[in-house]
Amino acid sequence: MVEVAPSRSGSWSTPYVAVLRSRIRAQRSYRLSFASEVFSAIVMGLIEFAEVWLIFRTARVLGGLDLDAALLLFGLSHSSFALSQVLFGHLDTLPALIRMGQLDAYHLRPQPLLLQLITSDISLRRFARAAVAIGVLGIALVRNDIDWGPKTTALLTLTMSGGVALFGGVFVCAAGLQFFLIDGSELTNSFTYGGSFAATQPVSVFPTPMRLLFGFAIPVAFTAYLPTLALLRLPGPPLLPAWLAWLIPLATLWVWLLALYLWRLGTRHYQGGGG
Repeated sequence: MVEVAPSRSGSWSTPYVAVLRSRIRAQRSYRLSFASEVFSAIVMGLIEFAEVWLIFRTARVLGGLDLDAALLLFGLSHSSFALSQVLFGHLDTLPALIRMGQLDAYHLRPQPLLLQLITSDISLRRFARAAVAIGVLGIALVRNDIDWGPKTTALLTLTMSGGVALFGGVFVCAAGLQFFLIDGSELTNSFTYGGSFAATQPVSVFPTPMRLLFGFAIPVAFTAYLPTLALLRLPGPPLLPAWLAWLIPLATLWVWLLALYLWRLGTRHYQGGGG
């Protein structure tokens, strides 16, 4: 008699979902600690917003943008970065995993290493920071004179999804470099968190080398500045016209190609916790 093997339940995503659920339950178990982390994240988001508010309340116009336009720039950039931080921000812990030899355990599992690390944790408190940015974005969309229509909606959708993906690629780039730097988080943070800061600034105030850096090499200008110009129908500075906002998928593709190359290079260089 031939026995029929039982069908396997679940799918390829089952182990990743199980890990994420366990991380979420662990964070919610310590309610006081979780509440304090959420509160601190909200305060941090408000402080970042206050910095922009004070600058533009004093300067009135900076880089061709007034306060209302600056709110739109802040909302787009910080919303994308904060949501990306929820998904990819814990890659910052890779140097500790390498030094402690804990990364070797991930190599023993029959799943892609990068996907394991991305789904190994999720920080719920970072949603609070994203909520502040999304709230500012909502206010900015009301205060600014935007010509609403299918084209505007499409650009906003493309900007938000592309911005999250682009910042995620930057996090993966930084993680790939850690295989060589080991304890170089200060350097890589200058690209991740430094890129986030640059995304909140009008690129027109930067000198040409920095425009090229943040416009094409690390193209964070595509996450907020160029879409702000396009939504408000403003001309862009030299080298960065407003119509480039529609090319954020290409900018995201470039960042991810670089990220996967650096990740592959780094994992091939890695020889285990023993060196």
